[in-house]
Amino acid sequence: MTDPRSDQTSVQPAVPVPGYAPPPVPAPMPPPQRAPRAPRPPRPAPQGAGAVLGTAGTMVMLVSLWAVLQLLLLGGLSHDRQQTLLYDQFRVQLAETTAPLGPTVEVGDPVAIVTIPAIGVEEVVVEGTASGDTLAGPGHQRATPLPGQRGTSVLMGRAATYGGPFGDIGDLRPGDDIEVLTAQGRKTLDVLGVRREGDPIPVFTDPAVLTLVSAEGHGLLSALTPDTTVYVDAVAAEAFATPSGYGGKVPASEKPMKSDDTALPLLALWLALLVGLSVAIVLARQRWTATLVWIVAGPVAITLAWQTTDTAMRLLPNLL
Repeated sequence: MTDPRSDQTSVQPAVPVPGYAPPPVPAPMPPPQRAPRAPRPPRPAPQGAGAVLGTAGTMVMLVSLWAVLQLLLLGGLSHDRQQTLLYDQFRVQLAETTAPLGPTVEVGDPVAIVTIPAIGVEEVVVEGTASGDTLAGPGHQRATPLPGQRGTSVLMGRAATYGGPFGDIGDLRPGDDIEVLTAQGRKTLDVLGVRREGDPIPVFTDPAVLTLVSAEGHGLLSALTPDTTVYVDAVAAEAFATPSGYGGKVPASEKPMKSDDTALPLLALWLALLVGLSVAIVLARQRWTATLVWIVAGPVAITLAWQTTDTAMRLLPNLL
């Protein structure tokens, strides 16, 4: 029999041909390389009037922004810090029996603590009702007795800015309690009612009278655009003794909705320092980059902006 494997064609290995060489395999082409970009020439520092105007515009924008923050946010933080310091100071004075009794008290010193549970108010009262005084808290009108003493005591507080401690006194109702703490002790007064500017002043028969004063407004920006004054009268059947010496004329700056013009010289000083800083920034930009200059000048500019806006607040009404 014939072997079936004999019919299959056997595969023979390739035999190299003398004198023949396979064509070379081409090497891969390198990726095209982009020509190096020429370095950008440094931006020339601003000079002349354009530099001054640009820096001044930045300063104006910074101060304006800071003024808005001061009204809406930073003023409240400043008020809270001042209240903490005043509370610690007054607590020590009460413990050492050195708290003031009047009538001569240093402006800005704590004289009482007023608590109004119905609207959630507990504030340290400072002496003086000028616009600069009410930045720290409610102010006591200096020509009137201290709260709880015989006679009519007047306290003024801001309605919206710097914590707005008296912003809700218009919501008080007859019979609500107002508690005051002074060097002579605690006294609780009952609210008689709320009146607005132009309403008749009631005739008080109780020996101790306390009148709270703030501002009210109407419309979308009512908190920042008050158009009337609100008064809350409270009385107590018993009163603390009143030292002699009260009375006299109330300065115009300490009356409701008045501003403190004495802040103008200090405001001019802060503005002059801002102008000086602007000139210094322009000169520094001639030698250093804007980033480096603002890293150094930024904190100084913020500090001056804070002081400028804080001083400018004194030119606004004391009940705002």
